Amino acid sequence: MPLSVLDLSPVPTGTKPSEALHETLELAKTAEAAGYHRFWLAEHHNIPSVVSSTPEVMIAAVAAVTSTIRVGSGGIMLPNHSPLKVAETFRVLAGLHPGRIDLGIGRAPGTDQRTALALRRSREALSADDFPDQYAELRAYAEGFPAGHPFAPITAQPDDVPLPPVWILGSSTYGGQAAAALGTGFAYAGHFGTLDPSGVISTYREQFQPSPDQSQPHAILALAAIVAETEERAEQLALANALSILRLRSGRPGPMPSPEEAAAYPWSEGEKAAVEEWSGLVSAGTPDQVTADLRRRAESAGADELIITTSIHDPAERRHSYTLLAEAWGLKPR
Repeated sequence: MPLSVLDLSPVPTGTKPSEALHETLELAKTAEAAGYHRFWLAEHHNIPSVVSSTPEVMIAAVAAVTSTIRVGSGGIMLPNHSPLKVAETFRVLAGLHPGRIDLGIGRAPGTDQRTALALRRSREALSADDFPDQYAELRAYAEGFPAGHPFAPITAQPDDVPLPPVWILGSSTYGGQAAAALGTGFAYAGHFGTLDPSGVISTYREQFQPSPDQSQPHAILALAAIVAETEERAEQLALANALSILRLRSGRPGPMPSPEEAAAYPWSEGEKAAVEEWSGLVSAGTPDQVTADLRRRAESAGADELIITTSIHDPAERRHSYTLLAEAWGLKPR
């Protein structure tokens, strides 16, 4: 089963946010050398713990420092963008890096409502539920508009480059149903989605309608993982990750804490209970332990591929986590 990377450019405490961008490039080179299949960049806005605000820029940068790994968006939040601009951007990327670009799209804002309003520029756009229309417009720039459509004379350049393979992302049943109806690949956000991924992916497969670009369903399951040489170290790293999640969900987001910060934090009983509840979303442990857990979860969900996100304070330790996982998984180094 292919193994891929989902990166959010996490910002460790005590560092400049821009440093995280350079660390993403280092991680991409590590992932390619280790044999990972894809390297996807997320879109989030106004979150102090991550700087993945412009995946299209990071895709270009990552593709420029690698040569074989597929690079894409996980994803572009389509309601935040003009479909024409997305078509142009990804045709340019595909022209620069033929056969290596993926276009993953989602319908969530990737941020809070105030920031979403700043992105979309109107309250009408903020409340609109027109993802199917936006997707149809995006496809039309590649396949052509119906006769008489007002946008028919518009060409998304470079027009000699096809739109990259499209994946629809989701953390609910809607994403899977949309991907099935539109005949695209589907990526389920199992690293934070609360639904049983097996049901969502099963529905996607059952309802899949072949499209000109894709004849068979293909499901990617996104999972969070933390791998260390010892169980003890993995538990320390997982606790720091839990503190980061706690701060975000309680409206106190901040940079990625260190294991030392997490150990010194005055955990309340309620917070400890919340962490215990979230612990199932993260596979943490030694390479063999995490590999076994990920394989079990992938098989249970019926996934064709796994994409892994890892949040660790020390960038070198984060890269090492991915390397340990690749070796235990049996990836072929490049």
